[in-house]
Amino acid sequence: MAPGSPCVYSTAGNQLKQAPKANRPGEQWVGEFTYIKPGSGWLYHAAIMDLYTRKIIGWSFSRKRNAELTKSALRMALDRESFQTGFLFHSDQCIEYAAHDYRLLLESAGLVRSMSRKGNPLDNAAMQSFFGTLKAKLIHHQIYQHDVEAVAAIISYIEFYNRDRLHSALGYQSPENYEKLCA
Repeated sequence: MAPGSPCVYSTAGNQLKQAPKANRPGEQWVGEFTYIKPGSGWLYHAAIMDLYTRKIIGWSFSRKRNAELTKSALRMALDRESFQTGFLFHSDQCIEYAAHDYRLLLESAGLVRSMSRKGNPLDNAAMQSFFGTLKAKLIHHQIYQHDVEAVAAIISYIEFYNRDRLHSALGYQSPENYEKLCA
């Protein structure tokens, strides 16, 4: 790499581990992606959750596993949600979150990067739990022939999850109800 050229890939420490629990929406977001296999090949799905409300606030889908997949989900969250400058965005260390373009998007929005320890999925347990539930309740019970079918089903599930799914961590409220109670 030439002197002065931007680093293409960099990780960050686990700031979330030392941070106090979020006190309101827009203080701590977590991101992750997973894959599903409709009949037409691999489909990648990125999502972002507000840790305070457990609400899924951004998502995207792509046939390609790259930083554009994760940036698209982040742009959606930034456009739709209120947040505090300097809040934490936590992810794992994969290239899609450590890429220079992703880092620039986080920095331009005033977010502080935080990343899980290498090989430790428990550092991002809330997102791991969301994807585990999504797959157990939806993906593993249906064969999708086309991407459009899978995307429509997942978006419908996200809407259900945000509106109706009760969380013990939220006093058995749905993310949207909890958000309204805390407003």
